[in-house]
Amino acid sequence: DIVDGAIDSMSGMTSQPSLGAIAANLRGTDLDTGLEMAQIGPLNTYWENVRSLYAPFESGQLSGSSDVLLHEIPGGQYTNLLFQSKQLGLTERWPEIKRKYAEANIVLGDIPKVTPSSKVVGDLAQFMVAQNLDATDILDQADTLAFPDSVVNYLRGDIGIPPGGFPEPLRSKVLKSRGLDPVDGRPGQFLKPYDFDLERESLQKNYGADHISEKDLLSYALYPSVFQEWKEYESVYGTVEVLPTHLFLNPMKVGEEVEVELSPGRSRVIKLVAIQDADESGSRTVLFEVNGEQNYMTVTDQSVATAGVAREKAGAPGTVGSPMPGVVVDVKVKAGDKIQEGDTVATLSAMKMETSVPSTSSGVVKRVVVNVGDKVEGDDLLVEIE
Repeated sequence: DIVDGAIDSMSGMTSQPSLGAIAANLRGTDLDTGLEMAQIGPLNTYWENVRSLYAPFESGQLSGSSDVLLHEIPGGQYTNLLFQSKQLGLTERWPEIKRKYAEANIVLGDIPKVTPSSKVVGDLAQFMVAQNLDATDILDQADTLAFPDSVVNYLRGDIGIPPGGFPEPLRSKVLKSRGLDPVDGRPGQFLKPYDFDLERESLQKNYGADHISEKDLLSYALYPSVFQEWKEYESVYGTVEVLPTHLFLNPMKVGEEVEVELSPGRSRVIKLVAIQDADESGSRTVLFEVNGEQNYMTVTDQSVATAGVAREKAGAPGTVGSPMPGVVVDVKVKAGDKIQEGDTVATLSAMKMETSVPSTSSGVVKRVVVNVGDKVEGDDLLVEIE
């Protein structure tokens, strides 16, 4: 038999049971692990300190929960789903999300919930809560709902065939309304050969030959949009990997002084002197010292820049609204384009969950009121069609 354990400081709740407790309980028996507490102690201390650095990402869960027998959310997904729900503004509806997870699982065919299938169920559950939908609504409106991309890809067969087969008529409705053909067979066999040389050349052209490693190339091949987002972030903030973890995750306070090692034997002492009040555009001037030399730079405080800005809401004929809170990661149309009902007009992302937003009618795009990078709330107007 094999029993999974976790180092004491990382154990419990949605994680595995304590490795130290297992070793102590089995000592002197036929199942003695051979692990000494003197060996486990230093490791536990190390990971305890590491975990404290990432305190901002703790889910807030304080205990285990026996209702896992009802909703069947995998432990590794439970905390992620809880964090995503907070980002989507659904914190108060967490108990409902857990119930909808069980309901979404049945809607999708009561599937084995492991990566990536568990994400499909979680995405659909949050979508159902955000849109106030139940299982009957999902089936009745399957040809018009803006399902998360992960759900559409699952129903198409992009991650394989579930043991009990695909749920019908849900699958047929979703695919037919989007003009998609189902994947027949193992999805991997239809992947086109990946031209690493061509993509390496393209990346080096975009970011510079000195800034693209083999690791970067593989990252781009696996997660192209995430890699591009990282490169855009890096172009603005520089090589943040030289920052200590605690400094990257927690902003400096006025008067605080830190030493940052840029490379072996090369460091800088940085002191935050002052942060001026924001102006009407959300800009602030930050005063700081580097090795005693005074500097300043102007930055945009996003929390101020977006405060009080009220977006138009969709609802009138010819309007396309956001199905949930998120960030616009792609805009597919522009003013003057002729589109058909069901065509994708934009793509939203919310905590790794991407959703393609379909046109609600056929016609000509009158205006597009969002840009890539904009944050939107549910029902915010994206596109107007005439």
